[in-house]
Amino acid sequence: MCFSRVVWIVLDSVGIGAMPDWRDYLDDMPGDTLGHCAGLRPLVLPNLCSMGLANIRAFAHLEAATRPTGSYGRCALASPGKDTTTGHWEMAGIVLEKPFPLYPNGFPPQVIGEFERRIGRKTLGNKPDSGTEIIQELGPRHMETGEPIVYTSADSVFQIAAHEDVIPVEEQYRICEIARDLLRGEHEVGRVIARPFTGRPGGFVRTANRHDYAVPPPPGMLLDALAGKGVEVTSVGKIADVFLGRGVTRGFKTKSNADGMAKTLEALRAAPSGLIWVNLVDFDSHFGHRNDAEGYSRALEEVDAWLPSLWAALGSGDLLVLTADHGCDPTTPSTDHNREYVPLLVQGARARAGVNLGTRVSLADIGQTVAENFGVRVPAGESFLLAITS
Repeated sequence: MCFSRVVWIVLDSVGIGAMPDWRDYLDDMPGDTLGHCAGLRPLVLPNLCSMGLANIRAFAHLEAATRPTGSYGRCALASPGKDTTTGHWEMAGIVLEKPFPLYPNGFPPQVIGEFERRIGRKTLGNKPDSGTEIIQELGPRHMETGEPIVYTSADSVFQIAAHEDVIPVEEQYRICEIARDLLRGEHEVGRVIARPFTGRPGGFVRTANRHDYAVPPPPGMLLDALAGKGVEVTSVGKIADVFLGRGVTRGFKTKSNADGMAKTLEALRAAPSGLIWVNLVDFDSHFGHRNDAEGYSRALEEVDAWLPSLWAALGSGDLLVLTADHGCDPTTPSTDHNREYVPLLVQGARARAGVNLGTRVSLADIGQTVAENFGVRVPAGESFLLAITS
């Protein structure tokens, strides 16, 4: 074991340029999430740049480090798709042969009809939309009728929104379980998501009672392998939900990037060894899908400003990994995800600095590196552990 603890942070949707096959996705555009944000105004990212962010490729207004404190590169997505589940599964060593289904025109009548029959209620919506916008639009009607709001997004998701005073949270969860049981075979979406909200017309707000019902990942993925070895895994954010809690020793739910950063420091105090796997989701959910480039840029700067606090909490045996799962360029007309390369930054007191890790053919390379460090293997990926330690 080279590192007693690995802190792996996923900056959700922070892509760094279109992959060559982006045209294979009919709804895609040539995304460059970080690059386009950097081109709109100078970004203040001194700490990410010190690790080697601007050494991966040129970005407007960002200077490459003369002596990076970390090693750097970029990862392609080997699986077909550009969604949360695909990206995270691949990080854990699962490369998909076919993508999870998407529903740009809403779910077909046979799916919605059977869902309504099973839950004994009609539904509202059934379209791709922003979760915050659709509850403002359909929330009043929902409160009148008690009909849950069903919607999807650029992800392979079946989302169910309901007011907590109209359909209690436990009943919302039961409805989601019915949907999860229904959505199998050709309609096996990556996640069914409960999206409870409160408030009154014109001021509806989502609550922290979100709950994800994911597809069980195939056996042998990273968290299974680590559990078999007795390695503790701490989840911060939606990691535990994506993997159905498999192999997770402890979990910290989060409400925002700021909360996620605070919970990461709390996790470091709670878990002296093993893997701490973090997802900071605001980039995607709050800014990418809403085409809020300025909000996206501020979120990047907030994470950058937090990094010194994180570094101060790391020990000599720790390895820090920063990456992303896909793109969600807030500067394009589309609000969908983008098929993009993602950054790879790796830093630790015992790790080599300034190593160009190049273009990795799969996000699974990260998972294989973590696996090798703890003495196990995952089904896919080429470890770069030797490159950063020899």
